Amino acid sequence: MDQNQAPKRKKINSRQLFILAVAVFVGIGIILSAVTFTTFFKWGEAGGIPFDLDEPELNAEGTPIAPGEDDGSLSSSNLPNVPEIDVLPWDGTKRVTMLVMGVDQRDWEAGSEYSRTDTMMLLTIDPVAKTAGALSIPRDLWAAIPGFNPAKINTAHYFGDLYKYPGGGPALAVKTVENIIGVPIDYYVRLDFNAFVEFIDFIDGVKVDVTEPIELEIIGQAYDVKLEPGVVTLDGKLALAYARNRYNEGGDFDRARRQQQIILAIRNRLTNPAILAKLVTNAPELYNRFSQKVSTNMPLEDMLRLTVLALQVKQDDIDMAVIGLQESNFGRSPDDLSILIPYPDQIRVLRDRIFGTGGAFSPAAKGDEIVQMSNEKAKILILDGATDGGVTAQRTADHLISLGVENVSVQPAGQTYARTTLVIKDGVPYTLSYLANLMSVNTPNILHRLDINGQIDLEIWLGTDWQNNNTLP
Repeated sequence: MDQNQAPKRKKINSRQLFILAVAVFVGIGIILSAVTFTTFFKWGEAGGIPFDLDEPELNAEGTPIAPGEDDGSLSSSNLPNVPEIDVLPWDGTKRVTMLVMGVDQRDWEAGSEYSRTDTMMLLTIDPVAKTAGALSIPRDLWAAIPGFNPAKINTAHYFGDLYKYPGGGPALAVKTVENIIGVPIDYYVRLDFNAFVEFIDFIDGVKVDVTEPIELEIIGQAYDVKLEPGVVTLDGKLALAYARNRYNEGGDFDRARRQQQIILAIRNRLTNPAILAKLVTNAPELYNRFSQKVSTNMPLEDMLRLTVLALQVKQDDIDMAVIGLQESNFGRSPDDLSILIPYPDQIRVLRDRIFGTGGAFSPAAKGDEIVQMSNEKAKILILDGATDGGVTAQRTADHLISLGVENVSVQPAGQTYARTTLVIKDGVPYTLSYLANLMSVNTPNILHRLDINGQIDLEIWLGTDWQNNNTLP
């Protein structure tokens, strides 16, 4: 071969391009993998986007030579065999955030049509600062689920599918997480555990540093496996058991940290050019295997552009955290379930560290509830059950409009209410908090009723108590 001749480059077809691009967000998320791709989403045919792959450099035995030590930056400069993506770079300055959800094992094993989320993790990337973050959300966190009574946050997905919420379980889960964390979520990814296990096995396992002895319960296996401290290689079933174990001293909090450890282990595994070559070679098989097991609302074009952006993020610039006992505390639900009671102010401190939010969800000054309420842009209907011919109802509407709540309407209730009641139909937590305090509405008079059509976020059933004791100017 002529020494001056450029190396021969292998072309792959559009379906393989699609398959390779998608794993950026499923295997470890846009902020953590960005150098390999698999087929976790059912998408249809991808458009023909130019994509070249260098053939890996081989040793005398014909085995691909692994790159040097990773300095934490996923870029073509230190990964010579990483595919070159011929797409336009991400051209926005807005932070991008994605919710990754894994379905509950018990629902999965039972073949249930509706499932809770066993894992919820927010991944984010800042295209300007070239930084990224991950925030794990405990499944037992007590949350206000839009349109439903408060419950564990992992039930939002279940309710969304069961009651046909617009967009289904993923949409309701996204809305719930947005409300409790206080960040806008652009995309979601939902996968089952089969996909996770098969993907880990396909990349020949992952290496993790076990810090303490741990016994793992393996799905479908009659005996447990005990891991001792040290660096070990986990296959798919072991990796799933390691990520899901919650029966050690740290419970769900350590469980979330192990999940993040697995994510970084996948990232490190995918820097191996031999694994990249294996993924490309088997792309059609991967598509058939995984296309039914993962769903997302992310367009392929955004996926490819964010891949290019993620290549520029160094590992040292990824901040990972877990909502723990500084942000929540153990408690019991009204039906005596073990739950985690959130501390909203502490969650916002953690949120600000990871996300550095801006816009409608930007950190507000303490006591700035009115600004937060106006930013929610709630659609409010006042049903007038007072006895003064609509005077108090209209004064209430005018007051809210003066505070920046633009969409407020008044209708006669057709009956008299003795006590004012607030009816939540979608997630507007700051609006609810302001009105409950303003109108002295206690918990028994705060109702949750799902509105499938989404025309109203909150109803005020205005009663004579507010008519006689209001503090409006």
